[in-house]
Amino acid sequence: MMFSGQYKNCLDGGILQIWQVSIMDLTKLIISSFKYPFRNIKRLPIICILFILIAIIPIGMVSDNNYVVALGVMAFFLFILLVPGYFLSIVKLGFNQSAMFPSFNLASNIYDSIRVLFLRIVYMIVPACVFFISLITFGSTSRQMLFEFKILEFLATVGFVLVLILITYFVFEFLLFFAKARLAYFNSLQEALNVKKVIADIRRIGIFNIIKWLIIMGVLLNIVTFATSFVISIPYVGFLIYVCIVIPILESIANYSLGLLYSNIAENYAKIY
Repeated sequence: MMFSGQYKNCLDGGILQIWQVSIMDLTKLIISSFKYPFRNIKRLPIICILFILIAIIPIGMVSDNNYVVALGVMAFFLFILLVPGYFLSIVKLGFNQSAMFPSFNLASNIYDSIRVLFLRIVYMIVPACVFFISLITFGSTSRQMLFEFKILEFLATVGFVLVLILITYFVFEFLLFFAKARLAYFNSLQEALNVKKVIADIRRIGIFNIIKWLIIMGVLLNIVTFATSFVISIPYVGFLIYVCIVIPILESIANYSLGLLYSNIAENYAKIY
């Protein structure tokens, strides 16, 4: 179990002991996540091929070929129907700490992708409502301030609206992240849409553990992104290499890491169910 520590019989060095155990487990989780795409290097092309689909549109636009662009649009919709479900399978493997890549299953991947997309739509309803209500409420007022050259009031209003929208978006994006893990574990949209249970899962894992995980994973993934961005400058094939190899690897790491993180409470669910 990740982030497990000895909370009993903690005396003077108890807090330090818990911190050290958590850090050690977190380190193991992150190392396992970054190793994951390369443990089954022979299956990595499966996911790379899926990402080729989204590269067709820019290739068609660069080559000014309408037929390729049309093919790219169809490929993009196919990508949407396949890739989210495939990554959900990677989250599932993370629960069991399996090093295997999921097999490609057309029907299963499409079914899971539709559920993931539906989950995103539902969780984004509140941020969308906040956006449109803010636009309606403050839109005319902001324009009036601008016409009257009340620059400070205008900037303050726009800043407030942007902060409100961003906070709402990030809160529900955060909930969606763990709702996706819940969908993968229980294989149930009803469980994933239960916000109270999603929040309960977050509490069980621990806000402090999640924050540490987000910060470290975010920093490392951004470092890898920056370090590999040079491939885009390679003539002709650089963009294709980045989209079809680098991005799939990063997505695999992130989704597998989510599964490992959720395995902290998945063991307890396994005992209950």
